[in-house]
Amino acid sequence: MKVYLETFGCQMNELDSELVRGHLLSLGYRFTSSPDEASVVLFNTCSVREQAESKAYSRIGIVGKRKAAGEQIILGVLGCMAERDGADMLRRYPQVDLLCGPGELDKLPMLIDNVRRTEGIRARSLPSTDRVALAGNKSRRSATLAAAEDSLEALDLGRAFEPRGGGSDRSAYVRITRGCNKFCTYCVVPYTRGAEVHRPPDHIVDECKRLADAGVIEVTLVGQTVNHYVYVHGSATAVDGSEAPQVGPGPAAFTAAGLARLRTGGSKVTTFAGLLHRIHEQVPSIQRLRFVTSYPRDFGDEVLDVLGACPRICRYLHAPAQSGSNRILKLMNRGYTVEEYREFIDRVLAKLPDASIAGDIIVGFPTETDEDFEATVALVRAVPFKNNFIFKYSPRPGTTAIERFADDVPTEVKKLRNNQLLAIQSEVSADVHKRWVGQAVQVLVEGPSRASQDVGESASDLTWGATDGPGVVSAPNSPVEAGARTVGLRVLAGQPAGPTRRAPGTAPGATQLVGRTSGDLITVFDCPAGRSITDLIGTIVTVHVTGHGSLILQGSLV
Repeated sequence: MKVYLETFGCQMNELDSELVRGHLLSLGYRFTSSPDEASVVLFNTCSVREQAESKAYSRIGIVGKRKAAGEQIILGVLGCMAERDGADMLRRYPQVDLLCGPGELDKLPMLIDNVRRTEGIRARSLPSTDRVALAGNKSRRSATLAAAEDSLEALDLGRAFEPRGGGSDRSAYVRITRGCNKFCTYCVVPYTRGAEVHRPPDHIVDECKRLADAGVIEVTLVGQTVNHYVYVHGSATAVDGSEAPQVGPGPAAFTAAGLARLRTGGSKVTTFAGLLHRIHEQVPSIQRLRFVTSYPRDFGDEVLDVLGACPRICRYLHAPAQSGSNRILKLMNRGYTVEEYREFIDRVLAKLPDASIAGDIIVGFPTETDEDFEATVALVRAVPFKNNFIFKYSPRPGTTAIERFADDVPTEVKKLRNNQLLAIQSEVSADVHKRWVGQAVQVLVEGPSRASQDVGESASDLTWGATDGPGVVSAPNSPVEAGARTVGLRVLAGQPAGPTRRAPGTAPGATQLVGRTSGDLITVFDCPAGRSITDLIGTIVTVHVTGHGSLILQGSLV
């Protein structure tokens, strides 16, 4: 059977889809890039942003029309939307044949098989237990030993990494934690993905080694709060006696006294810094080691010291601030103040002056005043963000905010603040990129660039970033950028469609290549005459930077 799998959302969803793909391939399923050719259509969904959810519902509607016309298609909804809406989605969208939450993806083949046995179209007659695998709040287990029952670990351990062409063959995600304990009021993730569960470090290192053996040279460690990783050895074991996943400790663990308590009785503890150092030392063929997403309050100097001492760990931090107003941060339940965020950034830059910093900002959160917004503007101007993913607040079902706060900031005000902050961030980003002109940078080549539409006469007028896919143009700092693997030129928001053109400075007839530095700065350069494009893709090359834009470095191959 041919399967079409489309992913919406962040790196965690990208990794979930990669694991699902490998699992189904091992069972004999084949994948297609065209939904029209597939007999199984799967949408891995996200509930964090309204835009991603709207796209998913649109795709569900399209498949529903095909099924209504008589096509035999199995339609499955995976991920956070499935978890949040539960079996009610089957009632509201009868074209959906199965639901699978992010904590139960190992059960997906069984769900597909159950629907197949009823020839798909009659799947509605199946009991919901045969079509639904969800976790719900029961995944928020409090006992350490109970986490050892987590069958999802088998999905990570049994992953099949399948190169699919291009520079993405050399990059892969590795999950180190699942779930979240933060309970930010605007976010549904703690409810859809459950409590923090940390994987055994041996499992993580072994997975990195297998990926390296498959040709991967860049690994990104992912977790909702990646720097919260801490594993107490000997406290959780599987039936066979091996170490098993364990629930994360409380916030007190991320102090010196808290770590000392974890080590009571001589227990060995692997912290996030220790995990980074171990992967760096034990998997030397991984040339770049990244991690996302970091929580600013509990980011200790130990991690910064490891980044400074280990040259193959990328000096790139994605640490969302979300707002520059202490009042709004408190309503968001972020757990830190603006002053604490600034102190974190100061520590980063003092120890790692060349570090790249990115983040997330929400504008228009309930009760946000002009003064609150100006405080956010001040934070963006004060921190050398290479970029921020900037979003207009939208009430999300299942969050605390939707029940506690009225969405009282007018839509037009949200749009105005969003556009103003995008423009300010563009100035900050341009200044950050300008500092690299004249320097040599190491670039992992991802492939030929996608030509932008003609929006200006200079490189600084062009906005670079990730695209949704072939022929699709995204607005700057859109949520798709966080998890996309394809990069290229794209137009500013609101620009009409038009003829494509190459970036200024490109030699006629030359192929322009695009990649990223270790600091995640998008870089373009011409492929020199006589050099093979195929040989360059997936390799790390040296590029001399000769120009810049707000989200781009331009240069030439050294």
